[in-house]
Amino acid sequence: MSLTKRGTAADDVLSALAELRAGDLPTHGGRTWAYVYDSGLAGLDELAHRAAQAVTGLNGLDPTVFPSLLAMENEVVGAAASLLGGGPGTVGTVTSGGTESILLAVKAARDGAGVERPQLVAPVTAHAAFAKAAEYFQVELVPVDVDPVTFRPDPSAVAAAITDRTVLVVASAPSYAHGVIDPVAEIAARAAARNVRCHVDACIGGWVLPFWRRLGVEVPEFDFRVPGVTSISVDLHKYAYAPKGTSVLLHRDAELRRSQFFAFADWPGYSMINATMQSTKSAAPLAAAWAVLRHLGEEGYLGLAERTLDATRALIDGVSAVEGLHVLGPPQASLVAFGAAPGGPDLFVLADELTVRGWYVQPQFALGELPANLHLTVTAASAARIEPFLADLRESVAAAREHGAVSVDPAIVEYLRSLDPTTLTSEEFAGLLAVGGLAPGDGAFVLPARMAEINALLAAAPPRLRERLLVEFFGLLYVP
Repeated sequence: MSLTKRGTAADDVLSALAELRAGDLPTHGGRTWAYVYDSGLAGLDELAHRAAQAVTGLNGLDPTVFPSLLAMENEVVGAAASLLGGGPGTVGTVTSGGTESILLAVKAARDGAGVERPQLVAPVTAHAAFAKAAEYFQVELVPVDVDPVTFRPDPSAVAAAITDRTVLVVASAPSYAHGVIDPVAEIAARAAARNVRCHVDACIGGWVLPFWRRLGVEVPEFDFRVPGVTSISVDLHKYAYAPKGTSVLLHRDAELRRSQFFAFADWPGYSMINATMQSTKSAAPLAAAWAVLRHLGEEGYLGLAERTLDATRALIDGVSAVEGLHVLGPPQASLVAFGAAPGGPDLFVLADELTVRGWYVQPQFALGELPANLHLTVTAASAARIEPFLADLRESVAAAREHGAVSVDPAIVEYLRSLDPTTLTSEEFAGLLAVGGLAPGDGAFVLPARMAEINALLAAAPPRLRERLLVEFFGLLYVP
């Protein structure tokens, strides 16, 4: 694209946008089981959009210039703190998403500890954002294995991984991959005994688990009610059903948060002070989240949580009843991962069959003893879609069995494992694309309709090589 000389009429621009959007997965209606969170409530999106539009020109850089943004942020943080066991001294920051909240939690812990060669202790099931934070902020990531059946870490193993250089210990409520809650109380106690901060990643569970507890579900304690928990991340664009992207990073007290901030005055411009990774930032996500939280209130969220709970239970029961499949965990939140029993369908083929029938599920690769699986995120809007999905799941399992498993030529696997991700050349990558039927043509790069063979190829690659392949692949996608 290049700028047109005279510009384009507004209606034509919007028509072009609609044409581009035609190829996207649906964000509403309960057919997309990842990436999107749909309340199913009429009018909620319109309210959020109107609130966002009202503050479009505002800049979140300086709260003294736009005090309305400061007031909204304090209200949103206060609501999150109240929900998650915060006390009078609890403070927080609205961020652009869970990853930014996690990045800031790691930065605050690193700078607050002030040790040389800092370390971050996290179960292998902790969100990849912690690995990103470790890379960005030069903190050594110390992974802790989890049980291959329960997918939880042993608190003693976490304790054994803590050293004098550890600045942060991580627990998840729940972990994304399998929807299980780490033993937060035991992990936080081990961290506190070594005077180390403990961050709870409740990006997904933080806004739904407290309401499930009110509905009678036995939810383990995971928030500031647990001694030793020093910070919590909770996303509002997940189960608070606010638009992308809003998250909250909470600290137990202001002293813990202080090292999160960046300030700089040693230049001739304005003295800079930032609470987040961003300086200039849109006010729209904050205003939209504030409006949604105010509109729904506790009763509204309790109703949404109940529908999500009913849908999750029905999905677990339904998937468990399908021959050849089994639910992993079992899950303790609204994330459901299921694997294939011995002799069951090829999961990558099954994902393709569900795609053909209008459903998007998320394939997850094996890691060590942790099995490959298909991942589903359940929302309030999923309740009306459980039975249709299960009917199509049964059909898809039969079709996947008939299709048979995909396999990667052993010679290709041997070749893959011979590649060094640090020295991978463009020619080697092009050869792999050709093997996978993805060699780019003269036009735009287009993914195949079925991904089973590609996923099987990626699954055969060791994790470091898979990372390198994905970097090269995304480099092909992001070309103007």
